[in-house]
Amino acid sequence: MDINLPDVLAEVQTQFARYEKALTSNDVAVLDELFWNSPHTLRYGATENLYGYDEIREFRAGRPAQGLAREVLRTVITTYGRDFATANIEFRRAGSPRIGRQSQTWLRTPEGWRVVSAHVSLMA
Repeated sequence: MDINLPDVLAEVQTQFARYEKALTSNDVAVLDELFWNSPHTLRYGATENLYGYDEIREFRAGRPAQGLAREVLRTVITTYGRDFATANIEFRRAGSPRIGRQSQTWLRTPEGWRVVSAHVSLMA
């Protein structure tokens, strides 16, 4: 298996950067675009469990747009072959001592790279 093929890694890094910018600026259209539109997609958040694209989209539409800025402390993106990748970060929100963690599984679909699974948690 080919790990971190340079062209594939660059593609995922670009889409991840789009996701991060959209997340912190509350660009819901881009966030919706980057999640796989499927009932199989899931997102476990810090306070919610969302099953399927529709639940994720509803959550994003109703989420407050304040307090989204964060400092990314560490990023690890790994690609496996040409169509599968993981992206993991550690982050901290302004004014909070807690470290957050975000994991995403990305899949190349006919529409492009999409998040098929995501998990966000905060350390105590």
